[in-house]
Amino acid sequence: MSYEISNEVELRRHLGEPIHELVVAKSTDSLNGAMRRFIALSPFAVLATHDTDGASDVSPRGDAPGWVHMRDNKTLILPERPGNKRLDSVLNIISQPKLSLLFMIPGVLETVRINGTGSVSMDPNLLAHFRVNGKLPELCIVVTITEALGHCSKAYRRSKLWEDVYRPTSPVPSLAQLMSDHLDLNATLAKELDEGIEADVAERMY
Repeated sequence: MSYEISNEVELRRHLGEPIHELVVAKSTDSLNGAMRRFIALSPFAVLATHDTDGASDVSPRGDAPGWVHMRDNKTLILPERPGNKRLDSVLNIISQPKLSLLFMIPGVLETVRINGTGSVSMDPNLLAHFRVNGKLPELCIVVTITEALGHCSKAYRRSKLWEDVYRPTSPVPSLAQLMSDHLDLNATLAKELDEGIEADVAERMY
């Protein structure tokens, strides 16, 4: 006997239909006023992309509220700030433009979800929106919205994300430690890598 669900008919038989017609109707193809206010207050988002082979990537993005430029109700523009130059997200967008965004606000239990397509631009007129400490990003991501919707609070409530209930009381592995096992780094090299990462953050935040 197989316990794998492989199609929507089986899935609906097991879990049922949407609990209310508004669950389906809540999505729209552009931003409304409340969504614009939410995004304007959000300092953090998660960007999901995938390449032409279907390999997916999820990347955290964020800055002070207002970091996303809303050109109009169909277009968001995000700065591509300095990183490690793997460029996973932008390479995916160049090869396959479909993407998704999830905007969050600390302490708030709702989120705004965006689905759409992206392009990568180095237009100086667009980059000018993102000057911080006298520095401009080298690139930005232009998102054309195909779907926008608010998402309910249950995941935040279950996880108590914005509360201190599950805050670790023991040390959490650093970035270097997360890599050390499969790269066979000894403690000294891991410490040096962590110090290098911190130095890079201090020098190349923008």
